[in-house]
Amino acid sequence: MMVMIERLLLFLLFLLGFWGILAKQNIIKKIISLNLINSAVVILFVLEGSRIGNKAPILEEGIAGIVDPIPQALMLTAIVIGVCVTALSLALAYRLYKAAGTFNIEDIRKEVSRK
Repeated sequence: MMVMIERLLLFLLFLLGFWGILAKQNIIKKIISLNLINSAVVILFVLEGSRIGNKAPILEEGIAGIVDPIPQALMLTAIVIGVCVTALSLALAYRLYKAAGTFNIEDIRKEVSRK
């Protein structure tokens, strides 16, 4: 039962991020929504990876139920890539703000078409 609640909460977090990307007009809110999706996926992988085992993968005699280190390494890579994408997105948003004077996508579109 607890497993389903955790998965449902992560799915809701993912949907919240997806809704933010589709519905919000502010670029900063879209970047935050993208980070919500990234966080939901990373947490899901770490959560599911922890169900296999909870012992550190140190090879000694008598240790069973070790956690698979590959999903954790992949999620660490995903976190680094997420930070890079966020930094690039914020830099592009800043450039758009300096060019158009707003973070609103419709206003930026109007400003670009006017020029």
